Amino acid sequence: MRKLISRVKKLISRKSRPAKSKVKTKAKAKKPAAKKTATAKKLKPIGVVTHYYGDISVAVIKFKQAFKKGEKVHFKGATTDFKEKIKSMQYEHKPVEAAKKGQEVGIKVGDKVREGDDVYEAE
Repeated sequence: MRKLISRVKKLISRKSRPAKSKVKTKAKAKKPAAKKTATAKKLKPIGVVTHYYGDISVAVIKFKQAFKKGEKVHFKGATTDFKEKIKSMQYEHKPVEAAKKGQEVGIKVGDKVREGDDVYEAE
């Protein structure tokens, strides 16, 4: 009997509800597409930090393309994000002016970097 009463109540409540209107709503206005700028484009890393010597502030970077001393780089990682001009570059404890593709080079840095941080060419 209780089941029958609950079913009847459900039917009555359904009938007493107002019918859903079939009125069309206005479509949302589309936002104009954002223009890509030079700063918004995705840059490819030119190298990656393979090791960091904290006592002498030297990062060992494996370059994915040729890079010259005197250019600016951008170090970016989970907690690292700074730009710096390369002043000192060494390969096998000897100063070099440029690093070749695939070469691991030691670079004097002013801030702490971590293994795995990406290195980008800065503007």
